[in-house]
Amino acid sequence: MEIVIVPDGAAIGELGAGIIAELLARKPAALLGVATGSSPLPVYAALARRVAAGEVSVDRLRVCQLDEYVGLPADHPQSYRAVIAAEVLTPLGLTGDSFLGVDGTAADLPAACAAYEAALAAAGGVDLQLLGIGTDGHIGFNEPCSSFGSRTRVKTLTARTRADNARFFDHPDEVPQHVVTQGIATISEARHLVLVATGEGKAEAIAATVEGPLAAAVPASALQLHPHATVIVDEAAASALKLADYFRSTYAAKPAWQSL
Repeated sequence: MEIVIVPDGAAIGELGAGIIAELLARKPAALLGVATGSSPLPVYAALARRVAAGEVSVDRLRVCQLDEYVGLPADHPQSYRAVIAAEVLTPLGLTGDSFLGVDGTAADLPAACAAYEAALAAAGGVDLQLLGIGTDGHIGFNEPCSSFGSRTRVKTLTARTRADNARFFDHPDEVPQHVVTQGIATISEARHLVLVATGEGKAEAIAATVEGPLAAAVPASALQLHPHATVIVDEAAASALKLADYFRSTYAAKPAWQSL
């Protein structure tokens, strides 16, 4: 796991967009897994600027969904399909044909989950999965004590996660109680995991993820097992790291030939 500490969200955006640009230079038809939430937004904005400037081609890029609320139709403004369309697809000039997602309104949710797993495999697997992190250490909607062997499935949200997400809805009671999410094992099959986090509110979760023990109580700690995981945080999100100075020094001494 590589930990990169940068000054702010804008720097996270530029670094994250650069990683995606390098991937697309190598593999124009890459499958990019995207996350919702506030932390990845600077990455999408920076990538869109590069595309608009002609620096990056996304003509063959495919995008896939990490998770989805159960029961929200695709045209609901807070469905993650709609959020991804607004924050990722439209700014990049992509259409729905470039998108792989799971149907949170399916009558048979387990079958929909199995179909999504099959679709990801048929697409050749995820090349890069962008991740945010919850204040309790969840990735996707894998709440604390999710199995490291879990696959795409239905999960019940904790009260903490529903409260964190209430700002996106008109009333806290409107936040769905259930979601469909890629499991930790599914996420871990991506060839490169890039977790981004901003703000002091994520500092405790980042410290537990990076420096704490491998534990199902902190689902993001599964990144410790991944052969190519990159954690990019701003100074505030890094504020609880005991080894922050070491992480800064190793990144500063990174060989020019070694990419993220």
